[in-house]
Formats: sequence, C-alpha cells, structure tokens
Amino acid sequence: MGQESNNTPSDIRPNKRAVNYDSVDLDYLAQRQLKQGAAGWVLLAGLGVSYVISGDFAGWNFGLAQGGFGGMLIATLLMALMYGCMVFSLAELSTMIPTAGGGYGFARRAMGPVGGFLTGTAILLEYAIAPAAIAVFIGGYTGELVGIDGPVVYALFYSIFIGIHLRGTGAALKIMLAITGMAMIALLLFVVGMLPHFSWDNLTTIPVNAEAVGASIWLPEGYWGIWGAIPFAIWLFLAVEGVPLAAEESKDPVRDMPRGIITAMLILVLVAGLVLFLAPGGSSALLMADHAAPLVGALHYVYGENSTLATVVNVVGLAGLIASFFSIIFAYSRQIFALSRAGYLPRWLSITSARKVPTLALIVPGVFGFVLSLTGAGDLMITMAVFGATLSYTLMMASHMLLRLQEPTLHRPYRTPGGVFTSGIALVLSLVAFVSTFVVSQEAALWAAMFYAAMVAYFVLYSRHHLVAQAPEEEFAALAKAEEDLH
Repeated sequence: MGQESNNTPSDIRPNKRAVNYDSVDLDYLAQRQLKQGAAGWVLLAGLGVSYVISGDFAGWNFGLAQGGFGGMLIATLLMALMYGCMVFSLAELSTMIPTAGGGYGFARRAMGPVGGFLTGTAILLEYAIAPAAIAVFIGGYTGELVGIDGPVVYALFYSIFIGIHLRGTGAALKIMLAITGMAMIALLLFVVGMLPHFSWDNLTTIPVNAEAVGASIWLPEGYWGIWGAIPFAIWLFLAVEGVPLAAEESKDPVRDMPRGIITAMLILVLVAGLVLFLAPGGSSALLMADHAAPLVGALHYVYGENSTLATVVNVVGLAGLIASFFSIIFAYSRQIFALSRAGYLPRWLSITSARKVPTLALIVPGVFGFVLSLTGAGDLMITMAVFGATLSYTLMMASHMLLRLQEPTLHRPYRTPGGVFTSGIALVLSLVAFVSTFVVSQEAALWAAMFYAAMVAYFVLYSRHHLVAQAPEEEFAALAKAEEDLH
C-alpha cells in the first residue's frame, strides 16, 4: 500500500498548519470498496425505521420517571420537531455529498477536516454505544420470555448479527427489512390490544414532587422534568440520521436518499405517538416508568401474566430490538470505514473483504460494545449515546447553514423546505438536548466526554498529520477548492 509523502497540493488543505496529507496508490482504495447499488429507497426507509424501532420497545419509558407523562409528551414533541427539521436538512446534504461518511462528510465540506473529524467522532460515539444499550434491553425481553439474560445473551446477539453483516450488504439489508416488518406487526398487535383499555387517568399515576417548580399531576417533577425526559424522548428517533451512511451502497442517492429518510421519519413519528399514549394509558405511567420490557408489561397488566397476546408481542416484539441492534451495527461500521479510509482513524479498520464489507470495522466496535453491555446500565448508555448524537446534530446543522451561506450556487438536487430556518430550528433544539444529558446523569455525560476527548487527542497528536488525500470526502474538498479558484 503506497503511503507516500506529505507533499500534497495545498488546494485540499485549507489550513496547512491544521492537517497534512499522505498520498496513496490505487491499491489502497481498491482494498476499501463497498458494494454499490445494494439499496433502493424502500430499503433505505426500512433502514431508517430499523435504526430506531427498538426505542419503541424499551428505553423511552425511563422518561416517564424523569418528567411524568406530561414532561415526556412535551419532550417528545420537541424532539420530533428537531428530528423532522434535521431530516429535511440531511436529505439535502446527502444528495450533495453522497459518501459513506454521512454527517462527517457534510461537516468536512463545510468546516474542513477538523470539523469533519469532530462530527464523525460524535456520531461514532452514538453508534458505538447504542447497540450496547439495546443488547441490555434485548436481555430484558429474553429474561421475560425464557428467563435467560446477561452476558450469554449479549455475546450471542453480537456474534450472530455481526456474522450476518460479514456475509454482505444486500443480504443483510433484506434480512433487516424482514425483521423490521415483524417488529411493526408486534407494534400493531400491541396497539389493537391496548386501545380499548386506554384511560387518561392512567397517565397521571406518578406521585407529584411538591417541591418541584411547576409540579402538577401532568408534570410531577415540574418544568425541570421536561429537560430530564429529553434524552429518552430522543430514544424514539435516535439514529434515523444514519440513513445517509448507506449513500455509497444505494442505487441512486440523489433520488433515493430524500425519499428514504423522510418516509422513515413519518413512520417513526406515528409509531412514537401510539406507544407513548397507549403503554402508560392502558396500564399505568408509574408501572411503565422503570419497566425493562414496557410493552409486554403493559399487556401483562391488562391481560394477565399468562396472556397469549403478551407472549406473542414479546416474541415478535423482540424483532424490534433486534432490528435496531442489527442496523446500528451497519451504521457504526460505515462510519468507522469512512473515517479510517480517510486516515482519521487507523487505516486497517477500513479494509474490505471479498464481499465488499469492512470486516474489522464490524468486529472491533462489536467487542467494545459487548464489554460495555456487561455493565447492564442501559439507561446510562442511552444518555451517553444521546451526548454524542446531539453534539453531532449541532455540527451537522451548522454545516447545512454554512454551505447554504458559503456555497449558494452548489448543485442541490433536493432543497430543504425553509432552508437555513429549518436547520436553525434543529440546531437550537439539539443544543437544548445536549445540555439535557447533564441534567439526567452527569456521570454518563462525563464518561461520554472522556471518550470524545480521547478521540480528539488521537486526532491532534497523530491522525491529522496522516490524512489520505484521495479519500472521497477529501476529493470533494479538492473539487470545491478548484471551483473556487476558477471564479
């Protein structure tokens, strides 16, 4: 692999003192190729839903403990607005810069290699930790179903689904779509089963903290509880922004990316609303607030411990957790692949197999996630994932605004409705959400910050001096500079 000199033309390094580039030979990129044309817009929409759908089965309900039903509802509405605005903005960016780097590629174009790395690392923090949290929730469901939980379950699921990804992208995405379909069936059964038992009184069973400012039966922890509920409201939408990571493997990113990500978001908003109202409204908000398997718990409350419907939803609903677990493994591997291929992370992580999949980018974070899952702290890991996610959202939305202002004539096959006003709303709300992670758990936020700081230190001390000039995101930057010089 030719890792030649640092004498790369300055037109692809706008700040010569910030980074340096190595030139590589054609063999380097030949060993780092993904399978093109593996996904159309339907598969991309399925990918977007599968990223998130586990959040409907477990995790969101911890927000009830933080803010009661009213606090969780307000937090969910705010986060639905944030994600809606962000999805429209990402639809535009993904048609302009269709690379496997996703948000990192967008930020790289708008803010240079430093901004790109900061964004990509924040996304990586989210995607590396989220599967570990989901593994814990899968254990909760298997514990309810067959009485088996813990490390054996976590190891089994990591091994099986990383193994499926290693077999190739096309097959993996189709299997993922089938699993997501099963999860949607489970949600439909849950809705049909709980709808007749809905009562507004069940939503207000959490005791009121009389000392909290603004406390009421709808806001038992007062206004502060809304902040505390935000990270768990995010869990109902977290990772839908990962659809652009499949850009290099889609059939027609210009057409398919906007359709896929917007369709996914519409489905997720509908499902989130149904689950948020019917789980506590058909059973009890207090019961749901700390339940490991809330949908099953709600059905047990209504139909009894031996309910056939609850058992079916538990068995089929496990597919929801599996779908997100499965798809976020895809997401972290593509984010690591893009950062590694460009030299921001160790380059050996981006080498692809004969099946055009990044083998080590799948396996190494899987080992990390398994070790993390052994803590069993699902709620803490949610907060850590949200820390990375919301930081990346702020940077991605800033990238959208900067590109609109700095490069207004850039070809945009899809344009965000409302332009920078729309991305500005998402940016402000993402900052609010970022601060909320410190409200919920300073411990989780500090652990996430330490991981992020370690990655930044690696960039500052080593990788910024050894970026790869011919990586697609760097080529986009070179082209932008050349076009600028022509004018």
